[in-house]
Amino acid sequence: MIADTPMAYIESLAAARRQTDTQWQERASAMAEDSSITLVADGGEDGSRISALMRVVVKHPQDLGKPKQVMLSSVYVAPEHRGLGLADQLLLESCAVAETELGAGIIELGVHEDNARALRFYQRHGFCTTGASRPYPQDNSRSELVMERRLS
Repeated sequence: MIADTPMAYIESLAAARRQTDTQWQERASAMAEDSSITLVADGGEDGSRISALMRVVVKHPQDLGKPKQVMLSSVYVAPEHRGLGLADQLLLESCAVAETELGAGIIELGVHEDNARALRFYQRHGFCTTGASRPYPQDNSRSELVMERRLS
């Protein structure tokens, strides 16, 4: 995923490759314990490849008096599945899960400022830029734009 679309992730491919098997297992265990849901579309004849993936994570700490917010992260669609509607389906399901299973009122995400394709995709699904941005972790001279969508 990182090799295919490096600007979409906060970790570099080199950093990911430096992780040991034990570290990956610890990361997976920690992800299983947090307030998140990962949606995966399996690919290949035996289901051994990931066709698409999206992760919805509850933001912490929760601001009292505001709708519960979640973040969409780890978004990936394999090249052979792009443009076929799989991303649309998975994003719709991610929003539904965020609302119904995590009780969220707002879903937020970050998009690299140069990723025009992703910006258009999220705008088509009702996400708007908030005007906020943060430094892009792999290159602080670039920015990640914050987008959000209200649920129901």
